[in-house]
Amino acid sequence: MELYLIRHGIAQERGLDIKDEQRSLTKEGRQKTEKVAQKIVKLGLQFDLIVTSPLVRARQTAEILIAEKLSSQLEESSHLAPDGNISSWLINWLEPRNYSQNTQLALVGHEPNLSIWAETLLWGTEILSSESRSRELSEVKAGLVLKKAGMIGIKLPEAGSPLGRSQMFWLTPPKYLL
Repeated sequence: MELYLIRHGIAQERGLDIKDEQRSLTKEGRQKTEKVAQKIVKLGLQFDLIVTSPLVRARQTAEILIAEKLSSQLEESSHLAPDGNISSWLINWLEPRNYSQNTQLALVGHEPNLSIWAETLLWGTEILSSESRSRELSEVKAGLVLKKAGMIGIKLPEAGSPLGRSQMFWLTPPKYLL
């Protein structure tokens, strides 16, 4: 199975007048995300299912992917919210569905969560401590960092736990897709 971890596009700044879960994509965020989606289409990718965080900016990003016909199926999962946990997602969402090995899933979510998920799938643990993750992303010097509208592709093993046994085959910041 292939997982494509996709970070939401550029969103409204955090502020006192808007709750984090209600922040939407900016005009620039929509435009860049549309261009990224169009490039993904040109590369010949198709997803069997796009799963999105319930937060507005992630949902809008997923809807752009659907509009570009990267999949016909969209589902929301609270596991992809910023406080989501990969172990919980694997046990409670993925395992019961018993997808075939050639399934391609796109997961639309947030940072640093998606990078932590990728690190856990690849190495069995995240590279950076939670203390390091709490710093501004611009200060992070090691580990995976997924840029807005960027994508990480990870192949899960055919059997057994994917934690620490998965393989990265794609890491693309959006500037290479524009």
